[in-house]
Amino acid sequence: MDDASHQLAQAIGFRIRAARRSRGWTLDQFAEASGVSRRMIVNVEKGEASPGIAILLSLSDALGLGLPALVEPPQAARAKVTRSGDGAVLWRGDRGGEGILVAGTQPPDVVELWDWTLAPGERHDSEPHAAGTKELLQVQSGSMRVDVAGEGYALAAGDALAFDGDAPHAYVSDAGARFILTVFEPGVGE
Repeated sequence: MDDASHQLAQAIGFRIRAARRSRGWTLDQFAEASGVSRRMIVNVEKGEASPGIAILLSLSDALGLGLPALVEPPQAARAKVTRSGDGAVLWRGDRGGEGILVAGTQPPDVVELWDWTLAPGERHDSEPHAAGTKELLQVQSGSMRVDVAGEGYALAAGDALAFDGDAPHAYVSDAGARFILTVFEPGVGE
């Protein structure tokens, strides 16, 4: 784990532990509520694990937080600027791709803005998100396919796709692609 990833893992662990304790939950109660193993939660809270997006979503949903609340610094201002290179890298592909959370809103209706890169031959499978989740993406460069509930959608640079994020889905690229993704998750924590 590089230094930036380690610092992010430490910050996420601190926030998760604080949110769990503020609810008075034991590790076992949190594991049951989130569907994440107790061992994984312990490792995340200690900052020793770099969990995938699916695990972070399960933990943040169980706590009633949006994913951005786990990875962004607290903000009191009406606006927040994320400078180029300062987004939270929450997914790294085996071939160099990245999923970077660059902006997000607070609950109850969470909106996330992502900057994704898939290297040639990479695939990212996503578990279904909470009911009512919607995703919008636009391919900035390259080409890719998005599989939603078993149906594939081929996209080239400039193409956009809107789909239900509460179904199994995957982002796939044979030649490499960069895309912007927006995720809307209503009613987090309600």
